[in-house]
Amino acid sequence: MAGLAKTGEKVLRGIPASGGVCRGKVLVLGSREQKVARLEMTEADVPGQVARFEQALVQSRQQLLELQEQIRARVGAKDADIFTAHLLILEDPLLVDEVMKLITEEKVNAEYALQTAIEKYVNALEQINDELLRERTADLRDVGDRILNNLLGCVDEHQLNLLTEPSIVISHDLTPSTTALLDKTKILGFATDVGSRTSHTAILARSLQIPAVVALKTVSQELATGQQVLLDGYNGLLIINPSDQTLFEYGHLVRRQVTLQEKLRSIKDQPAVTLDGSRVLLSANIEQPSDVEAVKTSGAEGVGLFRTEFIYLNRESAPAEEEQYQAYLSVAEALHPAPVIIRTLDLGGDKFLTHVNVGPETSSFYGWRAIRFCLHRRDIFRTQIRAILRASSRGNVKLMYPMVSDTREIEEANALLAECKQELRAEGRPFDDSMQIGAMIEVPSAVLIADALARRVQFFSIGTNDLIQYTLAVDRMNEHVAHLYQPTHPAILKLIQETVAAAHRQGIWVGVCGEMAGDPVLVPLLLGLGVDELSAAPSVAAQIKFLIRRLKMSEARDLVAFALQCEDAREILERSRQLARSAAPSLFETEL
Repeated sequence: MAGLAKTGEKVLRGIPASGGVCRGKVLVLGSREQKVARLEMTEADVPGQVARFEQALVQSRQQLLELQEQIRARVGAKDADIFTAHLLILEDPLLVDEVMKLITEEKVNAEYALQTAIEKYVNALEQINDELLRERTADLRDVGDRILNNLLGCVDEHQLNLLTEPSIVISHDLTPSTTALLDKTKILGFATDVGSRTSHTAILARSLQIPAVVALKTVSQELATGQQVLLDGYNGLLIINPSDQTLFEYGHLVRRQVTLQEKLRSIKDQPAVTLDGSRVLLSANIEQPSDVEAVKTSGAEGVGLFRTEFIYLNRESAPAEEEQYQAYLSVAEALHPAPVIIRTLDLGGDKFLTHVNVGPETSSFYGWRAIRFCLHRRDIFRTQIRAILRASSRGNVKLMYPMVSDTREIEEANALLAECKQELRAEGRPFDDSMQIGAMIEVPSAVLIADALARRVQFFSIGTNDLIQYTLAVDRMNEHVAHLYQPTHPAILKLIQETVAAAHRQGIWVGVCGEMAGDPVLVPLLLGLGVDELSAAPSVAAQIKFLIRRLKMSEARDLVAFALQCEDAREILERSRQLARSAAPSLFETEL
């Protein structure tokens, strides 16, 4: 950034996750990932460190008692018992004495003493050949985190609802379930040490239109609650103590964005048609029924991806059929006659349920997830399918299965669908018997058998996020390999090309609902590859429509002809960026 003043200003660079600019006070959240430094104390410092530790114990005890009472009132005494166990750990004389001994004998800071003692007992418990005792390590870590947060003056992520003024949240990471609950009236934006643009936390931030920057490495350790920062979600910057010159430059950027928003509103109700007459269906991705208003104002022509798993998060039990039916029906009715594509539960990756015991592998993007999980837990799957079928009575609902890798998965899911239809007929409940069924193409095996899959469904939707990471062996949540996550890798473009060709050979349509569809730089490539539909977050749908209406399909096809012969992902990306910039330069005026 040109012209930044050097007086007290510091610029941290990360990955832009959600566009927007905000300025305000920082709120630093505590994190299990944080490591505290060992600080040597003098004899005179020791009493102060002891007092700090004792105060943190008192504060932690009060918090646990309040949480216990809240849970008892909301759920019942049984579920509140977990905090009784936490209180017992908090008052365990062995733990307290160990911390006190480290502070007084080794003369170290209270934070380091606490973390050292907690790790000692966790390691000891993990060596015991008793499953019940080993499970207590999670409780021990939770209690340790709470005390540490109080020592550091940090706020736990579950206390975000206690904010008294709008703040910019700083954390090592934020889970999708926490992000889904962020209150836009209190959260100006957020920044994290880790993460990627395609994580579900980033995707949710864009849906909520909350500015966000991820992969800042050590931001949660460099900032303290109360500091003033400027967060730039367009360029991936966090500016500590911004100078007057920086604020002046960002004032110009914000005004340019206001002008752009006026242009976007002017085309809201116009179709997504290229300059040479090619029509593209533009849809929106949503997580909650409350996202419907954003879809309407974005100019999208329906919902291309309803991520239903977010209805399951942040609750004590799975949603019942009637609750799900009402949620799906409310979206279908609000957007009728526009189509609404409901994806069945996509458990796994960085999303998992607290009320279903799925084992430790749920944090992985591989293994027991999505359609595999649903076919195993048919009780959960049946309830959801029945709810979707009932909502389909409105006539504009479609259903699609995530993470399909084999024809048998579709056959088994469709057999369960047929059973649910028969049940609803017997009960006299209406549904759309001709509701379209689709499959998400997210793994290379699905592309290689795309013709066979296409004979069993009525449409495809390409989930580019997972397709890229599975093809390139890149976990998009791993900061060490994030640079290898390349949407323009020649292999990815060829997989998309083959998927589109297979779909069209079998007479079905194909869309893209992954993050590639919401990136203006990559849209020319997708158009040239022949996709029929693009589905993006409502917050960027208008920008995608704006770009489509300024592109020529002939130019997009020429770009793809070049790309399919090119061996360099970076060169392909640059060519696509040049085409998008030349067609709609105002979309790229967020760069300073």
